[in-house]
Amino acid sequence: MTAAPVPRYRRPGRATRLANRLVALLTRAGISVLGSRVLETRGRRSGLPRRTPVNLLTLDGAPYLVSPRGETDWVRNVRAAGGSLVLLLGRRRTAYTATELAGDDRLPLLRAYLRRWSFEVGAFF
Repeated sequence: MTAAPVPRYRRPGRATRLANRLVALLTRAGISVLGSRVLETRGRRSGLPRRTPVNLLTLDGAPYLVSPRGETDWVRNVRAAGGSLVLLLGRRRTAYTATELAGDDRLPLLRAYLRRWSFEVGAFF
């Protein structure tokens, strides 16, 4: 019998947490930083709204979210909420239902994501 694989997760450092707060503040004010949005979903344990800044990638006209740090809390919360999430930019709220992509379907998306944000997230891939 083998143990189940442990989900990959890279905890953000202090500088990243500070940068995330700044990006979230600007995004909530309506200023998108390279496609940033604030993701809002229900906490899987508390049921309270949880917000975190994310990079929204648009590829072939469709919006995508990527979690370069692995199975983060926002990923787990969105899964627990059945994919339900809201992306915020200023006062604009756009509701989505997320669907996870399977293995090979992820590759073009990950390449496009890295082309756009490799300076920020390249170390996690």
